[in-house]
Amino acid sequence: MKIEICLESIESVLAAEAGGADRVEFCADLFEGGTTPSLGAFKTARKHSKIAMNVMIRPRGGDFCYSDLEFEAMKEDVRLFREAGADGIVFGILTPDGEIDVQRSKEIIALARPCSVTFHRAFDMTPNASRSLETLIDLGVDRLLTSGLEATVIEGLETLKMLVRQAGDRIIVMPGCGITERNFAYLQQQVGAKEYHVFVPGTYESKMTYRPEHIYMGGMLRQAEFSISHTDAGRVGAIVGAKR
Repeated sequence: MKIEICLESIESVLAAEAGGADRVEFCADLFEGGTTPSLGAFKTARKHSKIAMNVMIRPRGGDFCYSDLEFEAMKEDVRLFREAGADGIVFGILTPDGEIDVQRSKEIIALARPCSVTFHRAFDMTPNASRSLETLIDLGVDRLLTSGLEATVIEGLETLKMLVRQAGDRIIVMPGCGITERNFAYLQQQVGAKEYHVFVPGTYESKMTYRPEHIYMGGMLRQAEFSISHTDAGRVGAIVGAKR
């Protein structure tokens, strides 16, 4: 079994490695669900870590139906991260009616090789899980990240079990979203997946001593400016230690 840690900083990559994770999904802006990280951040993390690193390719938050310019940027990012040493590429593209965009997915997959390819939780926004799974298998995708078409893995448990059975050895079904130290053992027993995708954050206080609290950088719904989110190595270790 493998544990993949979802994260958004260089320090978090090192924490995931220290905690014993098998792989990381390197993103930016997890508050938006994860977007493409900077190439500089990835290359620095790659320099200081030996852990396998899959990179999120998502040009913005929001839906997964992209303009021609956004798709052009995605393809360029795939090329850049592949050449920079990414182990895998993570993406998801849908058509306006919520189906997997087969033609665009083919282009991304071809550009990504020989890196592994994961289709992310855009899958959970499709109307038919079984049909979408077969589409990904036909495309040659290596791995599917999904919460079972629900907000969390616990809510999507029955669909996850069905997907794992249907997939067999044709594609890796990797449950993710809402996995914690408290429910991980139960999920393993119920779902029987070979890989799990986990977000185990902690926070630390900013080093800033001057703090103008009335100013903030984001919108009205925002994270605290002086509280920094990072991967908690201890929590990673707890998940890894619970593997069966």
